[in-house]
Amino acid sequence: MAAAFCVAMLGTTLPTPLYPIYQHEFGFAPLLVTVIFATYAFGVVAGLLLFGHLSDRVGRKRILISGLFLSALSAAAFLSAHGLPAILLARVLSGFSAGIFTGTATATLVELAGEGRRTLATSLAVAANIGGLGAGTLLSGMLAEYAPDPLRLPFAIDLALLVPAFAGVAFAPETVTRTATRFQLSMQRLRIPPEIRGIFIRAAIAGMCGFAVSGVFSAVVPSYLAVVLDQPNHAVPGLLVFVLFLLSAIGQIAVNRAPKRHALTLACAALLAGILLLAAAIWLRSISGLFAAAIVAGFGQGLGIGFGLAEINEEVDVRRGEVSSSYFVLLYAGLALPVMGVGLLSQIVGLTNAGLIFCAIVAAAAAAVLISLPRMQAR
Repeated sequence: MAAAFCVAMLGTTLPTPLYPIYQHEFGFAPLLVTVIFATYAFGVVAGLLLFGHLSDRVGRKRILISGLFLSALSAAAFLSAHGLPAILLARVLSGFSAGIFTGTATATLVELAGEGRRTLATSLAVAANIGGLGAGTLLSGMLAEYAPDPLRLPFAIDLALLVPAFAGVAFAPETVTRTATRFQLSMQRLRIPPEIRGIFIRAAIAGMCGFAVSGVFSAVVPSYLAVVLDQPNHAVPGLLVFVLFLLSAIGQIAVNRAPKRHALTLACAALLAGILLLAAAIWLRSISGLFAAAIVAGFGQGLGIGFGLAEINEEVDVRRGEVSSSYFVLLYAGLALPVMGVGLLSQIVGLTNAGLIFCAIVAAAAAAVLISLPRMQAR
């Protein structure tokens, strides 16, 4: 199940290092690249809202098989893409797939592990989720630079990987008792249990800041490297985003070793430091600074998200898939909206100034959460 989770998420980040190639191939403006990326994020939100609670009623496996099918359709759309419509369709399908897997697969792994091993299952879910995201950018970046046909080969490999992923889900045991047999789509309400509402909201804001940073690294930094820094190597943005996700995974796993009382404080502090490093790297036009920012901000992002997931998995016993999906809806909203804002600003003030304005806004949000934590912990 974890391997299928990893493959599903890998497919969602394959386009990241390829955006400059798409720009050159189809004449996309930087704003359009951010719109394409935001289309994926909104697809994730739609998938979470439509399917996040459905697995609680019709079973986890049926929903996860549907997610893999959508991932395969997305890869096929990229393989046949000759312009904007096919790419937008592929990103929407990819978003639906990620939306289905993010909440449902996390809940499934926790349930497969059973009582007493929730921490282990959460760490495994993190490794599969974030590891897949990072592997996708690294794989497509390396293929784009050192292999032929960069806009086709990554997605052909993705389709091949999906075959054993289908088998893994098909042979895994079901973890919930079905209460319905038909797929009846309905928009789920965002559910935040009253007993964890205060810390949930703070963790969600910190997570949104972290996702905003990862969104800018994924959608804007490849263009920044190619246009502003004149860096033609497509492996560089793939490696950069891989480093961000790698440190995010380390941060999410490290939350189990950090004192619970201070985990979110450490996360916000690291995230704030990473954003300031990103601003300095943009101002100084430094590739090494971008890597430093990815390391620090990625760790802070992971620590914050890991804390939020740990609170959900430890404190929520019923309708866990619904609550997990609600958490990720907020995170992916933080992924889409700032990226589109940077795209719009870049048309007015340029990529460099748009990046600096983004850093100032996200740093202020992270600082606000950091300042509010001691007051909440004192209650």
